[in-house]
Parts: sequence; structure tokens; C-alpha cells
Amino acid sequence: MDLRDLYEEVILDHNRNPRNFGAKPEGCTCTAHGHNPLCGDDVQVHLKLDDGVISDITFEGRGCAISTASASLMTEALKGKSESEARALFDAVRAYLTDKDGNSDADSLGKLAVLGGVKDYPMRVKCATLAWHTLQAALEHRDEPVTTE
Repeated sequence: MDLRDLYEEVILDHNRNPRNFGAKPEGCTCTAHGHNPLCGDDVQVHLKLDDGVISDITFEGRGCAISTASASLMTEALKGKSESEARALFDAVRAYLTDKDGNSDADSLGKLAVLGGVKDYPMRVKCATLAWHTLQAALEHRDEPVTTE
């Protein structure tokens, strides 16, 4: 199986069966809303932080397969991580998806590297990063909705 096939398989699986999809977890400590006006993706990210660690994370909303799969993959990757680890992972994912020169390290992303299938499609990069930008807003307790524009 080549990387493109793996990308499609993982994206389709996480779109059909999104992990951690649902309402705010009990004891939710921060939440944020994100919207991609060009394609209509809309996501809310909810976090429960315990002593600076993400003890629970969910998302809800609607969007394209890439947006939903990225949010699902993100929640799996972040559960149990500290706020600083979450911010570092956000930076790594954003750098990887926007790096046209191949200078970012896919190996450090593990399963999240599959999102690299969107790198050549700038509009799809916005779909893949919406949940991540919304995560950042939640960690910063921002009230205004995040937009990809």
C-alpha cells in the first residue's frame, strides 16, 4: 500500500467513524468555535483540562471528510497530553502541512503525517487545519470564532 492509499483509507475511516465526536465533556474547561467560510466546515472543540493536561477532548460540527478526519485524528493524538505538548503538536502539524520545501519532519507526527496528503492543495490545507486552529483558540480561551480566512 502506498502513502496515497493509506491517506485515503485513514481519512475515510476517520470521516465515517470519527473518534471523540460529541457534545462537551462533563467538566469542560475550555471550548472554541471554528468556521471555514469557503467550504462551510464548522467545528467546535471542547477540552477538559486537569492540572494542565487534556484529560478529555471532543469535537462536534459538520464538514468535509478532511476536516472531520483531521479533528478526529487530533482528538486521539491530544488526549493525555499537556497544554505545552498540544501547542507543540499544533505547531508541528501546521508547519508540516504548509511546508512546500519539505523541511518539516513527518516522522515526529506519527499517524498525523497522513494529513500530508493535502499539502499540494491549499484549500484542503485549510480544511485539515481548522480543528487545530480551533484547538489553539480553546487553549487561549478566545471567544471569537476562528476562521481560516
